[in-house]
Amino acid sequence: MIKAVPVMPDHQPQNEQTAMIGIGEYRVGSFPMMTIGLGSCIGLTMYDPNLKLGAMVHIMLPESAGRMDRPGKYVDTAVPLLVNELAALGCKNRSIVAKIAGGACMFEYFGTNLNIGERNTEKVRILLKEHHIQLAAEDVGGKVGRSVTFLPANDGKVSIRRADGTSSNL
Repeated sequence: MIKAVPVMPDHQPQNEQTAMIGIGEYRVGSFPMMTIGLGSCIGLTMYDPNLKLGAMVHIMLPESAGRMDRPGKYVDTAVPLLVNELAALGCKNRSIVAKIAGGACMFEYFGTNLNIGERNTEKVRILLKEHHIQLAAEDVGGKVGRSVTFLPANDGKVSIRRADGTSSNL
């Protein structure tokens, strides 16, 4: 008898390939995750060291203005989304550790209203605090793009590769 195995949409196949996360997308699990080309966008990771589970989202803008079509696209919908997804798997907010990367100022601008990277970064910080989630590390700002690799199964390791050729771990 062949037994059907339920497929969970946010869980990775057993071959442990890295899940690529595009703008407005997110994943939850213990498999490797990666997002590339973060300019003013934010790559947000959340990790529960007790359960060895994590989540990653590629956020584009600070405010959804009520749009719910892609909740991972906006800070004000993405942060609660990840919190709820992790809570559904048994994670507690006070044990979750967050890390952020991106938020660069990719274009010359006049005034602060157009600095989307800075606005994204500040909004993420505010919402993490409101949800009682510790922001453990960040690599934000500047004028250089970044790519982020997140390894929940490897103690939540976050590696940053910058467009200027430098790299680091958070």
